Amino acid sequence: MNWPFWRDLPDTIEEINSNPDIHSFVIAARGKSFSTGLDLDSFIQQFGSIIQAPLGSDRRKFFDLILKMQKGINAVYDSPKPSIAAVQKHCIGGGLDLISACDIRYATVDASISLREAKVAIVADMGSINRLPSIIGQGHTRELALTGKDIDGPEAERIGLVTKVFSTEEEMMNAALATAKEIAENPKIVVSGIKDVMRYSEGKPLDAGLNYVALWNSSFLDSADFRGAMQSFRERKRPVYNQS
Repeated sequence: MNWPFWRDLPDTIEEINSNPDIHSFVIAARGKSFSTGLDLDSFIQQFGSIIQAPLGSDRRKFFDLILKMQKGINAVYDSPKPSIAAVQKHCIGGGLDLISACDIRYATVDASISLREAKVAIVADMGSINRLPSIIGQGHTRELALTGKDIDGPEAERIGLVTKVFSTEEEMMNAALATAKEIAENPKIVVSGIKDVMRYSEGKPLDAGLNYVALWNSSFLDSADFRGAMQSFRERKRPVYNQS
């Protein structure tokens, strides 16, 4: 995860968001591992003067750099289009930050996942310690963050970090693409609405979330997709949705 990755990620997600032919997307990696995390050598080489400077103005530049890097991960989380992470082998530090922003996570049985930042004297600042509690709970998040330990695919599945584990990378990718296709068969407006409602409801009282989804559905219930679905179910036909 070098600087070009962090620089380009927000624009890549924006391209996905603006492309009407993309309904969901899979985040995967070529090579042996999903991600070994931040490329520390390249960052020290490029930003060492900012990171190590004691002056207030340079500390502010470091703060702004962190915010720029967070923008890419936030873009994945905020995308109206569902994201699926497919993790093979290592998923360390920034890699875990990235998959924690995804809607669905798959892994291979030999995956090695770690919230490693504590071991390199950094407080994880790309979102994992903020998002993971709602995924795996406070206890598991604190254990991973405070120890920096590795967990394998089956353990990640046990604690709810990933929903499915696969014997091979090929099986995992086939499943991820099949899930993306299955999502794409549903109405786009409903899929984005599910993400919107779930995101809004996080950390809020149940009543607030229920009120929000009631407002959401009452705004879009008269859509052509809804009317077509009701007609198809009455006729015992498979509905076909307008995906424009």
